[in-house]
Amino acid sequence: MSKAHPPKLKKFMGKLSLKLNGSRHIQGILWGFYPFMNLGIDECVEMATSGQQNNIGMVVIQRNSIIMLEALEQV
Repeated sequence: MSKAHPPKLKKFMGKLSLKLNGSRHIQGILWGFYPFMNLGIDECVEMATSGQQNNIGMVVIQRNSIIMLEALEQV
């Protein structure tokens, strides 16, 4: 049985933009991640399609919801 190798996300620790399934878009600060690429995001803001921004605080995003991940700060 093989062991799971953690994702190489340390270089992305900081402000991120995430595009999620269901046409959702969020921004926040990556504070941690789990071996199967579930992400812990703090100070999370949801960017609604209407242009409204909703503060949603700290969340954990499952890997199968992530379509695109973009670093907003140079690392």
